[in-house]
Amino acid sequence: MIKINKQIASITAVLIVGVGFGAYQAHSFIDSTKKEITKIKNDFSEMKNVFGQLAENNTLLQEALENERQKSALIEDIVKDLSSDVNVFKKLNELDSELLKKYSKVYFLSENYVPLDLSYIQDDYIYKEGEKIPFHTEMLPFLEDLLRDAKRDNIELFILSGYRSFGDQSKLKSGYVVRYGAGTANSFSAEQGYSEHQLGTTVDFTVKSPSGKLDGFDNTPAYTWLVNNAYRHGFVLSYPPNNNYYTFEPWHWRFVGKKLADDLHDKNMYFYNMAQREIDGYLISIFED
Repeated sequence: MIKINKQIASITAVLIVGVGFGAYQAHSFIDSTKKEITKIKNDFSEMKNVFGQLAENNTLLQEALENERQKSALIEDIVKDLSSDVNVFKKLNELDSELLKKYSKVYFLSENYVPLDLSYIQDDYIYKEGEKIPFHTEMLPFLEDLLRDAKRDNIELFILSGYRSFGDQSKLKSGYVVRYGAGTANSFSAEQGYSEHQLGTTVDFTVKSPSGKLDGFDNTPAYTWLVNNAYRHGFVLSYPPNNNYYTFEPWHWRFVGKKLADDLHDKNMYFYNMAQREIDGYLISIFED
């Protein structure tokens, strides 16, 4: 009996030791597992940080690339603007700066001024047979287009006067003074140096009917046609009714370029009422069709 009890005690001790050892191993396994999980979590967190850093670096890289792209585009725009400015300056430098000046009692043309190039108006459009009338060469195509369009509309227009030199204007004005007196002559004729005709950009229109030479020209279909159509070809009436410079001259039309003439027409404005600085802005486009 005592022997059996000893055996039982021995077995119990073994079981207790086994259970204890198993518990120890289980606890050790759990602890090890916890450490592994913690390590995995730490590794994952570290990887997350790495990926986050990479993403941030990628964003920074994209921003840097975008900044460089914008800088490059800005430099390209600056280069284009500079090239454009150079071309504009070159074009303006080649243009006659006098072409759009307000000469009637405002600006003065010297006796030495002559347009850069003059050509004769086609004989078919000259009022006095056999007379040669010069006009600014670069503006002549616009004038000829105007005359052709008028003819297509059954309007006959003829040129009575075009370019006049400083000396020609002086002689003309002196003749008017002798004939009409200085006061009257000054109301309709410019002094030499103040005439738009010296620019070579201005013509006096007329018709061959008895009422149309100069006096009464405003009562002709030709004048009405000019009022409605001349601006399309770049021409404006220099001295409309109630202007502050000379008496109404329905026959006297000046080329200012299509863009300026069109804007003046659309705004119902008068050339001589515009500021010279504003007018000068149209010089670069004066010969554009």
